[in-house]
Amino acid sequence: MPKYQSGGHTCSGFTSQWLLNNCKLLKQPRAKSDSVSPEDGDAVATALRETREELGLALGAERVWGLLRTVPDRRGMMVAPVVANLGPLEDVTLTPNPQEVEEVFTIPLDHLLQPENQGYTHFRAKGRYSHTLPVFLHGPYRVWGLTAIITELTLELLAPNLYRCKTRVAGNR
Repeated sequence: MPKYQSGGHTCSGFTSQWLLNNCKLLKQPRAKSDSVSPEDGDAVATALRETREELGLALGAERVWGLLRTVPDRRGMMVAPVVANLGPLEDVTLTPNPQEVEEVFTIPLDHLLQPENQGYTHFRAKGRYSHTLPVFLHGPYRVWGLTAIITELTLELLAPNLYRCKTRVAGNR
């Protein structure tokens, strides 16, 4: 999840793309730890390559703060979220790949931390409660699914006194 400064605010970067079923997916560059290619070598290198391919942004490993704990996607593949600092947004030039990214937007961390911008979606399977996932709201944008889980883990890490992870998914400890 890219972090940077914009207008005096620390922000998180998001991209959106259209899936085949026309559902909007909000996502952050990340590496699937189950599918790190031998050329990349590790999850960080994969995330940096994907960031370059999707956003045209070449980041060096020195910008990486680290990895969050791995979480499963809906198919059970383990995803290794990578947190990096982009520095001031004004100094960053993004060239989104139109085949992968429809739109790039930012959400200030202080906005994400406000309870009125946080929600939850409850899921049922076979007529019973199955699980709950976070949702973060920002104007017309809704951060949901795996991206919301990664956002929640990031908020818990960056603002432990202001945010507590409220959902539990496989892989959470």
